[in-house]
Amino acid sequence: MLFITKVKPLVIIITIGLAIMVGGCHKKTDDNATQKIVVITTLFPLFDFAKHIGGNKAEVSLLLPPGVEAHSFEPKPGDIARIEAGNLFIYTGDEMEPWVKKILSGINSKRFQIVNAGSGIVLQETEQHHEHGNAEKHTENHHEVEETDHHHGRLDPHIWLDFANAQKMVDTMAAGFVTKDPANRDFYLKNASRYKAKLDDLDRRYRQAMATCDKKVIIHGGHFAFNYLAKRYGLIYESAYSGSPTSEPTAKRIIELKAKLKKHGLGAVFYEELIEPRMAGVIAKETGSRLLKLHGAHNVSRDELEQGVTFMQLMEQNLENLKAGLQCRGN
Repeated sequence: MLFITKVKPLVIIITIGLAIMVGGCHKKTDDNATQKIVVITTLFPLFDFAKHIGGNKAEVSLLLPPGVEAHSFEPKPGDIARIEAGNLFIYTGDEMEPWVKKILSGINSKRFQIVNAGSGIVLQETEQHHEHGNAEKHTENHHEVEETDHHHGRLDPHIWLDFANAQKMVDTMAAGFVTKDPANRDFYLKNASRYKAKLDDLDRRYRQAMATCDKKVIIHGGHFAFNYLAKRYGLIYESAYSGSPTSEPTAKRIIELKAKLKKHGLGAVFYEELIEPRMAGVIAKETGSRLLKLHGAHNVSRDELEQGVTFMQLMEQNLENLKAGLQCRGN
C-alpha cells in the first residue's frame, strides 16, 4: 500500500505535464494557422491591390503617411525598421521610388520578400505637345514643325493608371504572396483573379464612355501623371508640369494651355489630389473654365484612408469627372 501511495502523485504530475504539452502544441498550431503575413507597400494603389489579394490572411500597411505627396517622400529610420520587420515589401519600381534601391542595399533583405510590382512593364517616355509661336501660324514645312512640337523627358512611372498595367501588377504581387506563403497559394491567386476581373470591367466602362466624348483633350494643372490613361483611351494629355516631379510650370506653358483650351473649345481644367490647385486655378479663372479633380491615387488623405476609400472608387470618380469635362454623351 505504501508503494501505491507514493506512485499516485508521480502519475498525476506526469499526466498534468502531458496535458500542458499537448495543449501547448495545439495552441502553437492554432497560432500558426491564424498568423497573418505582414505586407508593407509604398503607394496607395499597391496598398489597395495587396489588401484585395491578401484578404484576411495579410496585414497590409501603407508606408506613405496619409496626405503626403508621393514624389517628395523620404523614408525615415522608423520606416526602414517597418520594412525590415515585415514579410513582404512591395514597391512600384526604381523610377517611381528611387530611394528604395539605396535603402535595400543597406539592410538585411534576406529576411523578407521584395516585390517590384512594375517588373516587366515597359515605361513610356513623358511627352508634352508644345506650341511654337502663334498657335494659328502655319508654315510650308509643316512636318518639321510637328517633329519639334513634342518634348521628350524622363520615363513616366505612373503605370497603374493604365488598367492593363494594373492587372500585370496584381499578378506580380500575387506571385510574391505565393512565394512567401505557399500554403495559401490558391487563396491568393483566386483573389487576384477576382480583382483583375473588376479592373477589366473598369477598363470596359472607361473605353465605352471615352468613345462618346465630344472633346478629346485633357488640360491638367497638376503634375504629369495621366499619359498612360490618355493613350489607352485615345485622348491627348496636356499637363502644366513637365515629366520631372521637381519641375515648376513656366509662364510660357500656362499661356500654351490657355490657348489650347480656347482652340479646342474646352470648358474644364483638371487638378490633382493633395496639393493646392494653384496652377489649375489660375488657368480656370483666366479662361472661365470649371475645375474638376483627377485623382492620380499616389496617396490619399487621412479622411479618405479612415473612410476605407479604394482604388476603384477613385477611378470611378475620375471617370465621372472626365465624362463631365470632355462632354461625353450620357453624362
